[in-house]
Amino acid sequence: MTTPHPKTHFQTDENVPAYELKNRIAALQERLSRSKIDAALILQSSDLYYFSGTTQQGHLYVPANSRPILMVRKSIHRATAESNLDTILPISGLSQLRTLLKDNGCKAPQTLGMELDVLPVNLYHKYRDLFNESRIIDVSHDIRMVRSVKSLFEIDRITLAATFSDQMASFVKEELREGITEVELAGKLEARARKLGHQGMVRMRLWGSEMFYGHLMSGASAAVPSALASPTGGAAMSPAFSQGPGFKKIQRHEPILFDYVFAYKGYLADHTRIFSIGSLPDDLLNAHQSMLDLQSMLKKKMLPGVPAGDVYDMAMAFVDETGYGGSFMGAEQERIRFIGHGVGLELDEYPFLAKGQQLRLQADMVIALEPKLVFPGRGVVGVENTHVVTPGGLQQLTTYPEEIEIIK
Repeated sequence: MTTPHPKTHFQTDENVPAYELKNRIAALQERLSRSKIDAALILQSSDLYYFSGTTQQGHLYVPANSRPILMVRKSIHRATAESNLDTILPISGLSQLRTLLKDNGCKAPQTLGMELDVLPVNLYHKYRDLFNESRIIDVSHDIRMVRSVKSLFEIDRITLAATFSDQMASFVKEELREGITEVELAGKLEARARKLGHQGMVRMRLWGSEMFYGHLMSGASAAVPSALASPTGGAAMSPAFSQGPGFKKIQRHEPILFDYVFAYKGYLADHTRIFSIGSLPDDLLNAHQSMLDLQSMLKKKMLPGVPAGDVYDMAMAFVDETGYGGSFMGAEQERIRFIGHGVGLELDEYPFLAKGQQLRLQADMVIALEPKLVFPGRGVVGVENTHVVTPGGLQQLTTYPEEIEIIK
């Protein structure tokens, strides 16, 4: 048997605790056993961090009925410092993978689960050749289900991210002025977020999806759609990255959309507030209030056991009754058919509060609920908050005042 790599003196209190990793691995192993999958081989960064506590380049092999083995190519020293798993081995290349597993008592699996939702096809073919006697199946749903229910450790980190998100929103009134461009204001806010500990990168799982901090847009610019799975896109700076702030100058009497993700020690809080320099027309104020009313209603209805799709249906019934159906979550054909999503290490986690989704809410899921109205040529109003599902409904973590903040 290969000797595990020794722990180093670089370990810190930032590491994911051993008990946390043990519970996560056990939850995955239960699902593997239930599905008659012999083992899972985990490669994707967020999944690797979730189950091992490190994002160093490597493979995490999780048998259904025995201890996990983390095999790291680079950097083994960082991995042993960061991960609280018991068995961490150096690996020089893919060709060594099977030998390491065999030397550590792991026979070839008949069924091997991999993250086929994100694994590139070329890599899939390499692993299929390597495990040529195994049937490789998609285990991404099982992984995402385990990750969808947060532990107290995770909720604590998301709560801290939400606290910093509130602080970031409070900076808007200090930096906002008439004539400043969207991108300049965004840069000032993002610099202050960085000083608070924002990690910079906002991870997303959906192929081709990416985000830099979030969106800061004003007036008609905020209502410009994009390819992103979001009700807002933004005129942006160029077609090369067609979302977010652009060079538009912020004017008086237009809604300014602050839609940011605070990423702190891996975990995310998603947050939207609306600002304006000077007053806004009454119809926009009333539309914004309607979204606050919708949020308030849904927070009471979103109980454990409720299908995620039912939440979307309730929202659509509300906006149809109040006359905002044509602007809800996008304008007409640009509308996206969801009203919220899970958040954790990634911005697009389970559950999706989307049309037809049957996944039922569970206590300790963390959800960003984002009722918004998009008015082409005018702008966006609405709100977004990060919440924890509890037996009594949603517990809100982002708490900055939700009314449109008018800055004189």
